[in-house]
Amino acid sequence: MKHVISVVGARPNFMKVAPLHRAFEPYASHVRHSIVHTGQHYDATMSDAFFRDLSMPEPAYFLGAGSGSHAEQTATILVAFERICLEERPDMVVVVGDVNSTLAATITATKCGIPVAHVEAGLRSFDRTMPEELNRLATDALCDYAFITEERALHHLLHEGWAAQGRRERIFFVGNTMIDSLHFALPQAQRSTVLTQLDPEVAVEPRSYVLATLHRPSNVDNPEQLQMLVDVLLEIPHRYGKHLVFPVHPRTRAHLERSGLMQRLTETTRSTHRVYVLQPQGYIDFLALMMNADAVLTDSGGVQEETTVLGVPCLTFRTSTERPVTCEVGTNLLVVPEQAPMRQALHNLLTKPRKKAAVPPLWDGHAAERIAQIIVEQCLG
Repeated sequence: MKHVISVVGARPNFMKVAPLHRAFEPYASHVRHSIVHTGQHYDATMSDAFFRDLSMPEPAYFLGAGSGSHAEQTATILVAFERICLEERPDMVVVVGDVNSTLAATITATKCGIPVAHVEAGLRSFDRTMPEELNRLATDALCDYAFITEERALHHLLHEGWAAQGRRERIFFVGNTMIDSLHFALPQAQRSTVLTQLDPEVAVEPRSYVLATLHRPSNVDNPEQLQMLVDVLLEIPHRYGKHLVFPVHPRTRAHLERSGLMQRLTETTRSTHRVYVLQPQGYIDFLALMMNADAVLTDSGGVQEETTVLGVPCLTFRTSTERPVTCEVGTNLLVVPEQAPMRQALHNLLTKPRKKAAVPPLWDGHAAERIAQIIVEQCLG
C-alpha cells in the first residue's frame, strides 16, 4: 500500500488539506493518507474547532513546534519531521501554502529522498520582505510536483526554470482546495447563529457591518501603523453608519492592549453603530461572518480568495499580493496601507457602485479530487 503524508502547520493549511483527505478516501484500498500537524500555530481550542468544522481526522503525528523565530520554528520542524520520514518512509509528502512548516517539510522530505508535491505552487508577490514569499520560492525550487490554483502560477514556474529542468509535465492546473473547503462548509455556515450571538441589545443584520481581520507584522507590530489602522476602522461606525466586526488575532490583540488602542475600540460599543471585538472564530462562524458582511478589510491571503468566491467586496491592506487573480476578476482591491489610500478606498467602497466580479477558473469545489486522482494515477506509479 502506498502512503501519502500531508503536512499542516497553520490554520489556513487545515482548509487546504481537509478536502484532500476526503478526496483520498475512494483510494483507501491501496493508498493510505496521513496528516502531520507541526503545531506551528497551535491553540487547543482553535485547532479542535477547525478539525471539527472541516471534518478532519486526528493527525497521525503532532510535532508541537510552537512559536519562536522563523529559524527556531523551521529548525524544530526539520528535526521532528525527519524522524517521521525515516520511521514511516512515505511514498510522497504533500505540502500546502507558504508557512514555515511548508518549507521545513519540503527540505526534510527532499533530503530523505521522498517526492514532494506542493499544493498552491507558483504564487508570487515579488516582495522578498515577506517570509511567505521566501518560503514559496524555496519550496517550489525543491518540490517534484506543482499543483497550481491559477494560470499565472504556471508562468512563474516556467520562468523559474521548471521547463529547462524537465519538470514542465509535473505542473498541474487543478484549482483551489481552499475553495473546496468553502463549498463544503457553506451549508453549515448558513445555519450559523454567530450574528445573533454578537449583541443581546442590537440585532446585527446581514450587510449591516464591515468585517475586519488584521495580523501581519507590517500592519500590527508598529504602534504608529496600528493606530492609523484603528483610526480608519473607526470611521466605519462613526462616518458610514455600519457596525464593525473585528475578530482579533492574538498577535494583534497583544499590540492593541499594549498601546492602549483596545480601549478606543471597546468604547465604541456604546454608540449606535458598534464595534464588536471578538476572539478568533472557528472556520464555520468566520465563514458566516464573511458571507453576510457588506465588505471585508483584511491583510490575509486566504480571505482574498474566499471573498472573491462569495462575491463580497474586499480591501486588502498590503503593498503586494500573491493572489492577483482576486483583483483582476474577483472582488478584491489591493490598497497601500497608508492613511490617505485606505480612507479613499474605504469611502469608495461604502458609497459608490461596486464592480461585477467573477470566480476564477476551476475554483469550483473539486480541486482536491483532481489532485488525488493525479497523485494516485500519475505520481505514485
